[in-house]
Amino acid sequence: MRIARKETQMIVHFPKKRKSKPVDPMMAAEIKALLLANCMNQHDIAARYEINQGRVSEINTGAKFPGIEPAQLTFDFK
Repeated sequence: MRIARKETQMIVHFPKKRKSKPVDPMMAAEIKALLLANCMNQHDIAARYEINQGRVSEINTGAKFPGIEPAQLTFDFK
């Protein structure tokens, strides 16, 4: 945060807001599969995909990508 003074006014410059990268249908299908499998919580899924947790919540509630089916997950336990 940077503060500048201009005559009698004080101007505060806030850092730019970070934006989540866009969620595509394939990513939404993978997120739905992880949510259904109960193997990760929303916070962990958001961190894995580098998106905002709110995007995961929107996918979970059906607000975003309601017609997308969950992806088929395969786990390799070798």
